[in-house]
Amino acid sequence: MRIIVGIAFVGILYSLGSALVYLMRDTGNSKRMVYALTARIGLSVLLFLFVLFAHWMGWIQSTGLR
Repeated sequence: MRIIVGIAFVGILYSLGSALVYLMRDTGNSKRMVYALTARIGLSVLLFLFVLFAHWMGWIQSTGLR
């Protein structure tokens, strides 16, 4: 479970970093930054839904505040 979440976080950070690079390098002629940010949003939503599904299936347990 931790590996899957870690891979998702790395993918989200990579997409965010590539969007920053496209913002700095492109002069407004391409939509690569928009696509990178769209991928980041999609990965974030998928990660959230996966965590909800994993909790529902009992793969992870909530511990509450300690």
